[in-house]
Amino acid sequence: MDEISFDDFLKVDVRVGRVVRAEPFPEARKPAIKMWIDFGPELGEKKTSAQITVHYTPEALVGQQVMAVVNFPARQIGPFMSEVLVLGFPDTEGAIVLAKPDLDVPAGGRLH
Repeated sequence: MDEISFDDFLKVDVRVGRVVRAEPFPEARKPAIKMWIDFGPELGEKKTSAQITVHYTPEALVGQQVMAVVNFPARQIGPFMSEVLVLGFPDTEGAIVLAKPDLDVPAGGRLH
C-alpha cells in the first residue's frame, strides 16, 4: 500500500449530502441509479450515478444522507454528466454499500 501525506489526504474533499432525487439509469452499461444530492448552501445540488442497484432503489435513496468526493472533475457517463463520486464499500458479493453518517449531520459537512 502506498503511503500518502496528511496534506495529500486534505486535498480530497469528502462532504455529506442528502439525496433529493433519484431515478433509474437504463442507458448505463451496468445497472445504475442517477442521484441529485444537496450539499448545502456552499456547494448546492450536484448529480452523480452509481452502480448500487443490488442494495438500493431510487425511491429508498431519496432523503438519505451519503458521502461523496466533491472535488473530482465532472465525468461523462453515457448521456449523463456525473459531478461527484459517492463513496461505498463492497459487501461479500462485491455489491456496493454506501458510506454514510450514522447520525444526521448538516448538508455540506466536510469529512475530518
